[in-house]
Amino acid sequence: MSIDSSRRSRARYRQRIASRPRSIVVQPDGFCNAACGYCYLPDKDRRAPMTIEVAEAVARSIAEFATADDPVDLVWHAGEPLTLGVPRFTELADPFEDLRQEGRLQHYVQTNGTLISDRWCEFFASREVRVGVSIDGPADCNTERVDRRGKPIFDRITRGIDHLRRHEIGFSALAVVTAAGIGRPEELLEFFAELGCHTVGFNIEESEGASTDRPTPTFEDATDFWRRAIAWTRSNPRLAVREIDRLGGYLRALRAGGGWRHVLIDPIPTISSAGEVVLLSPELSGVKAPRYQNFRAGNILELSLRRMLADAHQLRYVDEFPTGLDACEATCEFFDFCRGAQAGNRYFENGRFDTTETNYCRVSRQALLTALSDTVRTETTP
Repeated sequence: MSIDSSRRSRARYRQRIASRPRSIVVQPDGFCNAACGYCYLPDKDRRAPMTIEVAEAVARSIAEFATADDPVDLVWHAGEPLTLGVPRFTELADPFEDLRQEGRLQHYVQTNGTLISDRWCEFFASREVRVGVSIDGPADCNTERVDRRGKPIFDRITRGIDHLRRHEIGFSALAVVTAAGIGRPEELLEFFAELGCHTVGFNIEESEGASTDRPTPTFEDATDFWRRAIAWTRSNPRLAVREIDRLGGYLRALRAGGGWRHVLIDPIPTISSAGEVVLLSPELSGVKAPRYQNFRAGNILELSLRRMLADAHQLRYVDEFPTGLDACEATCEFFDFCRGAQAGNRYFENGRFDTTETNYCRVSRQALLTALSDTVRTETTP
């Protein structure tokens, strides 16, 4: 890359992508004790626990830029973080303890819930960990979540949630909405309201990673899902829905006169158990793509996150991404809200990053805004 082209790439990158991350995803082990039918993880069968040296290097990197006024969310995720056990996980969390106590870092863990115990709850409370549980709804909506013998794990998930309740640990829920469940929004929402979570997020099933050959919901299905979900939440404010809250934030920003045009995309560094770092999309971690050098930004044992992000515009896939965002902004009426959606979905659906619309964008962003428009139109039509 010539000096002039490097400068242009850097300028385009800085126009679209934040210079420092708000969230950092760490994978304490790629292994998962479940075998969900739609899982995107390529290495979920392989045990490869993170070393203390990697955790210490991540903590040193975060210390370079995190402040109490602008803390970092450290998300322990993918495969199942709790398979490490409490003693090992505690060792990995220890290097971050000064940052946490100084208010510069907040721990999050995303878990399938099957291993949550009293001991885990004590650890969550001691480190103020914010817990997210992956569960798709009632038992008949949760059939894709199975163990390695193909046995449903619903009862084990709910037992884990019972532990959280007994210890009065608040939690969010994350549900994958498949083609089989997308026609049942009210039933799903009632289930999550009774479950006791403070927030639920709905990931309409995507084609990504190791899961690319399953049927996914259509735009029409998703629009109907979101329209009915919006109606339910207006009558049932006891449960927050992540996507509808996000839409509310966008509308408030519009009323304030600015919208989201100033909002930059989080580079979301994702750090594997071996210290390998990818940017823009956690789903790219572990994916083999020679064209993009396997999306590798560097290794945390060799380079700091600050250094990797400073040079990120030189990575081919990162350099392609703003081209796609420019095209989205020029052609899509939903761009102000969508902001270009997710980089990983562009790759898994289109094979490149300089493309525009994806099905993920249609069902998770466009359909949501369309559902709101339909709701308003119906209510204002005489």
